[in-house]
Amino acid sequence: MITPEVFLNNLSKVKALMAKACDASGRSHEEVTLLPVTKTWPAEAARLAFSAGFCSVGENRVMEALEKMEMVSEPGNWELIGHLQSNKVKFIPNKFSRVQSVDSEKLLRRLDAVAATANCRLRVLLQVNAGEDPAKFGIFPEETDSFLEAALSCSHLKVEGLMTIAPFAPENPSVARNCFESFRELRDRLVGSFQVELPELSMGMSGDMEEAIRAGSTLIRVGSALFGERVQRNLSI
Repeated sequence: MITPEVFLNNLSKVKALMAKACDASGRSHEEVTLLPVTKTWPAEAARLAFSAGFCSVGENRVMEALEKMEMVSEPGNWELIGHLQSNKVKFIPNKFSRVQSVDSEKLLRRLDAVAATANCRLRVLLQVNAGEDPAKFGIFPEETDSFLEAALSCSHLKVEGLMTIAPFAPENPSVARNCFESFRELRDRLVGSFQVELPELSMGMSGDMEEAIRAGSTLIRVGSALFGERVQRNLSI
């Protein structure tokens, strides 16, 4: 398991990269939030993040996250950033502060229904496959208008913005850059067309965070740059 000293050293390096990218694009450092991604790491990773002052951590799998929540006493929020299966929707209310990976109208309706039953309003981001990568989840860019319209009709959901994952092309940074820039332009168009606020633009991970920040990201999801290579665990999805 990663030590607190190594984690804080990694955190310092990530913050330096974030500051560099903000400065290069003329953005305030306060415009971009860092979300530590603790998926597949033991509960101690979340403890480290919360102890370092983070308000939230990101998890990919519902059952893994629920298991960790029982083990972590430090106060903090848990965001779901991975694909959400319909049969796991019932676990979301009062456990996850936000779902970033809403990727179908069926999922929208199920989340709205469980939120109504729990008498709460769920915060969500709509996941867009901005790079049109067949290996990624998310609606395609041309589907976003109808999808946003459906989301806005769900009275127990609060749509806070959009999320995307760029195609994996570490040898060619322009792939991520083009994806992120087109994604920001898509968000801006939707804001104008629907006259709604979509302030959160969740894009960028360990390998492409600088490109994402320069393109306008408001939230980067970083795991390996903070915690190292992930430990594979045999947990149910």
